[in-house]
Amino acid sequence: MMEQYQKAGISPEVIAFGAGIEEKLCSRFQAIDEMAEYNQMKVILAMQKNKVSAECMQTSTGYGYNDIGRDTLEEVYADIFCAQAALVRPQITCGTHALALALMSNLRPGDELLSASGRPYDTLEEVIGIRPSRGSLAEYGITYRQADLTADGRFDFEAIRDAIRPNTRMVTIQRSRGYLTRPSFGVDEIEEVISFIRSIRSDVCIMVDNCYGEFVEEREPVEAGADLVVGSLIKNPGGGLAPAGGYLVGTEECIENAAVRLTSPGLGKEVGASLGVNPSFYQGLFLSPVVVSGALKGAIFAANCYESLGFNVFPNGSEPRHDIIQAVTLGSKEGVIAFCEGIQAAAPVDSHVHPIPWDMPGYDSQVIMAAGAFVQGSSIELSADGPIREPYNVYFQGGLTWYHAKLGILSSLQKMLEAGLISLS
Repeated sequence: MMEQYQKAGISPEVIAFGAGIEEKLCSRFQAIDEMAEYNQMKVILAMQKNKVSAECMQTSTGYGYNDIGRDTLEEVYADIFCAQAALVRPQITCGTHALALALMSNLRPGDELLSASGRPYDTLEEVIGIRPSRGSLAEYGITYRQADLTADGRFDFEAIRDAIRPNTRMVTIQRSRGYLTRPSFGVDEIEEVISFIRSIRSDVCIMVDNCYGEFVEEREPVEAGADLVVGSLIKNPGGGLAPAGGYLVGTEECIENAAVRLTSPGLGKEVGASLGVNPSFYQGLFLSPVVVSGALKGAIFAANCYESLGFNVFPNGSEPRHDIIQAVTLGSKEGVIAFCEGIQAAAPVDSHVHPIPWDMPGYDSQVIMAAGAFVQGSSIELSADGPIREPYNVYFQGGLTWYHAKLGILSSLQKMLEAGLISLS
C-alpha cells in the first residue's frame, strides 16, 4: 500500500501522518456506515413501494408524454423525502437553477422573501437582486430581507420575528454554509426554527436549500416542516452518476407552481423528456447513501488532519456533521492554490491540469475550483474550491469513495508541504 501511495506522489512522511489521524477515527466511521445502511434501506424501500421496473429505465424524447420512468422516479423522491410531490428533471441545470425555479414560481410581485439564515450563497445574490442582474426577483417587484445569524452562527429568533412583515410570502433557510464559516444546520435545528416561524405566521411558505445535506442524517427537512426542499443531482442524491439535473420536493401546490414555471402554464409536469438519463438517475440515487458516507469520512479526515496542524476548520474535527462540506482557513492565497492543486493531482480525470483562480460567472471575486470529475462540476465527486479573498478559506467536499477522498486530502497535504506552508515534524 505504501508503494501505491508513493506512486501517486505521496511521501512516506505524509502517509504516516495520515495513518495516525485515520487510526483515531474508527468509531466515527462506524457510525457513518450505520447511517448509510439506514438511508440505503430507505431508498430501496421507496423503489420497491413504487414498483420501479425495467420499463422505468427506458427513455423518452420530444414532449416526453407518459414517461413512466420520469414519473415513477418523482414518486420515489417524494417518498424518500416524505413529501407530497416531487419534480426531478434533467432540464434543471444546477442547484442555483433549482433554487431560482423554486423562488420565481412561488413568489409574486409585491411579495417579500426573507432569509432566516443570513446572507445567501453567492450565486443567489444575483437571483434575488442583491447584486443587480437581468431577470432577478427585484426586477419583478419582489423584495428581500434577511435575519442575520448570531455571532456564533445560529438562528437569531428575535431577528427573525422582527423581520417578518405582512407581505412576507416565503422564508428560505440555507442548510449548508456556502462560502462562509458558520455552522451548517441539522434537521433538528431547522425544525426548531420552522416551528418558531409557524408560531408567528402559519401561512408563509418555508423553503430549505438542502444542497450537500441529503442522506447525512436520518431525516430530511420536509420531515421538519418545510414546504419546499431543493437540491442538485450533481451533488449528494445523484450518487456521482447523474449527468445533470436538480430536484424539488414538497407540497403539491409548491411543486405544481414550479412545474408550470419550468415548462409552461397548462403543461406542468406532463412534459419534459428524460432523454436517456433515467438509468443514471435511478442508479445514482440507489448508490447515493454509500457515496455520501465516503464523502463524510473524507470531510472528517480533512478536518482532523488540518486541525492537528493548527488551522481553523469548520466544522471542527469532533463536531456532528450536517453536510459533506469541510472548510479550512488557510490564511493565504498560496495556501488555497496549493490545497486545490493537491485535490486536482489526485483526480482520475485531468490530474495533469493546474487549477488557477478565475472570474467565474455569478461570483463577486475570483474563485479557484479543483475537480477532475467524470461529470463536469459534480461536487459529490472529489473537489475543492474557494473565493480568493480573506481569510482565504478553502471548501473541500465529495469523493465517490472514501479511498479517493483520503487520497485527495493526502495529496493536498503533500502540495502544502512542498510549498513550505506546513511542517509535519
